[in-house]
Amino acid sequence: MNQVVRPLYALALTFWVGALWTVGGVVAPTLFAALSDRMLAGAIAGRLFSAVAWIGIGSAVYMLLCLFFQHGVSVLKSAVFWLVLTMLLCTLAAQFGIQPLLAQLKNQAFPREVMESVLRQRFSTWHGIASVLYVIQSALGGVLVVLEFGGTRR
Repeated sequence: MNQVVRPLYALALTFWVGALWTVGGVVAPTLFAALSDRMLAGAIAGRLFSAVAWIGIGSAVYMLLCLFFQHGVSVLKSAVFWLVLTMLLCTLAAQFGIQPLLAQLKNQAFPREVMESVLRQRFSTWHGIASVLYVIQSALGGVLVVLEFGGTRR
């Protein structure tokens, strides 16, 4: 069983952190640089960030279950457990808290673009919070990769 579980754990971690870094560090900035329509770039980036969130939720649940089954309650003393849980909580806050709020602000601004409306400051503030959470997740993901694959475990 461990011959399947551990490699899938490694793939889940790689997929999650790789998606975070690729979309946040390469794809989204490229979209905004390449497309003259910022609304279109934002809409595409938003869908990609949502996909990354679902990848993260699935990966985190699998990883946390693996850690619990492998270590039992003693997993609560593990830095890896707390890193995965913190990343998951950031993902959940962004996906189910901040993203719906941003969508609501866009809808309230319609037919104008939200950045051209009176809701601009509120949207910018929440977008900034979402960005900070994403950077935190990406940094924690780097730490997690080093802990899991860099020879220093828990």
